[in-house]
Amino acid sequence: MMKRKLSAGILAACMGAGLLAGCGGGNAAQSSGTTGASAQASAASSSAATTKASSGGSGEAANMVFAWWGNQVRNENTQNAIDLYMKENPNVQIEGQFSQWGDYWQKLATLSAGNNLPDIIQQDYAYVEQYTNSDQLYPLDEFVKDGTIDTSKWNKSMIDAGTVNGKFVAVCNGINAPALMYDKAITDAAGVTIKDNMTLDEFIQVSKTIYEKTGYKTNLSYGIADGLFSYWMRAEGVVMFGKDKIQCTKEQLAPYFQMYVDGFNDGWMIEPAVFADRSIGTVEQDALTYGDSPATRSWCACAWSNQYIAICNSAQEGQNIQMTTWPSKDPKKSNFLKAGQFFSISRDAKNPKEAAKFINWLINDEGANDCLKGERGIPMNSDIADYVVKKLTDKDQLIYTYVEDVAAPNSSNINPPDPAGASEAKSVFNKVFEQVAYGQITPEAGAEQFITEGSAALAAKAG
Repeated sequence: MMKRKLSAGILAACMGAGLLAGCGGGNAAQSSGTTGASAQASAASSSAATTKASSGGSGEAANMVFAWWGNQVRNENTQNAIDLYMKENPNVQIEGQFSQWGDYWQKLATLSAGNNLPDIIQQDYAYVEQYTNSDQLYPLDEFVKDGTIDTSKWNKSMIDAGTVNGKFVAVCNGINAPALMYDKAITDAAGVTIKDNMTLDEFIQVSKTIYEKTGYKTNLSYGIADGLFSYWMRAEGVVMFGKDKIQCTKEQLAPYFQMYVDGFNDGWMIEPAVFADRSIGTVEQDALTYGDSPATRSWCACAWSNQYIAICNSAQEGQNIQMTTWPSKDPKKSNFLKAGQFFSISRDAKNPKEAAKFINWLINDEGANDCLKGERGIPMNSDIADYVVKKLTDKDQLIYTYVEDVAAPNSSNINPPDPAGASEAKSVFNKVFEQVAYGQITPEAGAEQFITEGSAALAAKAG
């Protein structure tokens, strides 16, 4: 039953709700590049390619660098896939480079300025339009047309998700959803039941009860909360990052800052000082699983569905990690499905066709996906999704059923990709957020400062 639902249910939900459509805006789905790719997908014969994707055979030596961000589980899985590909293609040498999320984008910016981007880069929905508009990604349409990349088992919406301004530039490597990870051992000890689609008021009450009963506190993405605030703004009917300004008002934003201040003052939110010596955003040092006392530990973590295994692997003895939806004033308006990440070929790639062969293999080959294990999200190749699900552990099954049964039926259209300048605006947000957290400015002043400075950062990059 799950096999049928994975290949039809999730992809149909994505397509029907428009959740993955058009990174390039409203015209992306009708662009000539997308149409050509879709026509090729319809015409291609796929059975052999899906089972054993063609992975080389040119006989020419090829040296490539493949860069991604991720946790230790992803790093090991991806390196195993690289090793297998090189074993099957002795003429190809691939150097894997991995970083934490924040470091990754800083490195790419530096390498881009020197025209020295890695050949293959992992991309994110928030950045793919910016990188395309600055001519940093190599269009993949020619490789779809000549059969190097076989899209015949990909849903059309997945191609549209990686199409910007009529160019197919990014291959979706998995479908994810926001997921609140929580320790059921703690919630059981507190006598509370965690339900899906909690409102923010319900979540705050649960957090207070857990603190009163067990001493364990709450962490809501301290230091990297811009994504969570964007999620909450969706409940207000607002896309926070507009092309040239922050689109929420001070009155909409300040109450969320105030919630943190109240949590710090009342004791149920982990104090900012706890994070001073941690690598914020690192799964292995998240407060859900890292810390030696209830005062430094959280009962929950705002994460993504595909991070579940890595978080479980980081758990301490006795923890029982489960997942539900992020809290929100209006969970259905806030929640969304997302093309988890993409694989792209950079403009600096020395051998784009060999890079395209490797990407095709990663997406369409069973052996590759034996290594990758669906860690980046639900595979977009329907046959590979069916193949992978047969081998899932109980923990892996939980990810798939969460996306299928909880997230997909309770989601709204994803926001447009972040505009140029959004990364700078997010840096402003984190700076202001820290000032509010340490009591240096009020929530109202923080909201006003972020809107002013964040808007200036966006306007500076608006073309």
